[in-house]
Amino acid sequence: MSYIDYEVQDAIALITLNRPDRRNAQNQDFLEQLDAAWDKAAQDGTVRVILLKANGPHFSAGHDLTQDETNARTMAQTLGDIPNTGMLNLHNWEQRYYLGLSRKWRDIPKPSIAAVQGACIAGGLMLCWPCDLIIAADNAKFSDPVIRMGIGGVEYHGHTWEFGARKAKELLFTGRSIDAETACALGMVNRVVPLDGLVDAAMELAREIAQMHPHALAMAKRAVNQTLDIQGQQAALQACFDIHQLGHASAYAQSGQVILTGLQGMKDKQ
Repeated sequence: MSYIDYEVQDAIALITLNRPDRRNAQNQDFLEQLDAAWDKAAQDGTVRVILLKANGPHFSAGHDLTQDETNARTMAQTLGDIPNTGMLNLHNWEQRYYLGLSRKWRDIPKPSIAAVQGACIAGGLMLCWPCDLIIAADNAKFSDPVIRMGIGGVEYHGHTWEFGARKAKELLFTGRSIDAETACALGMVNRVVPLDGLVDAAMELAREIAQMHPHALAMAKRAVNQTLDIQGQQAALQACFDIHQLGHASAYAQSGQVILTGLQGMKDKQ
């Protein structure tokens, strides 16, 4: 099943999340197809800018929390023997598919833009945060309510960098969402535009950027990302990911009751 659409227009690679019936929730197949699209855009010498957008009313409801056959099989294969190797297997799987992919996309040397509408929940942040710029529709809402599952935030813990420390704590402690205008005021979003003009606005910006010299764009991006890394961003992301794994271990120690109780609330948001 194809969850990701890909095309190139005017030196712009358009990567489209195309699982609208599940609000673009992410399972392993979804993430592998998305990563392949990022790779294709990165390797195409005609592509100057990458634009990530989504079909349907919502950008992404985050990780797919439904207990369907595909997800159950993936988790069974991932966890294996829980008392002995399950937590390590889960750590390695999430390191690869969650933190690893987000960091990889963040460091692709071509400029990238995310166009976000509707709900962008938890794992949805891990799709737009790696992008260099974010254009939000006026109906966009951003949230990370995984504290309800006994875990202190998603695997790519960019909250402090994106919102500032105090606002990050408020959003994490309460699990509430913020609207596009607030996200823009905090610096997480570059521009807010009407919903019906979202893709046009993102494409207009992408075309403007695509006129610049590709090497200069790559160097400008690297300079900013390197500055963030010197300030400790990469090390902090890895440290927070390890803290995230403590949440999984705690849930396992409690026979999963915390995570199962919070799971229904998270699924309701999907």
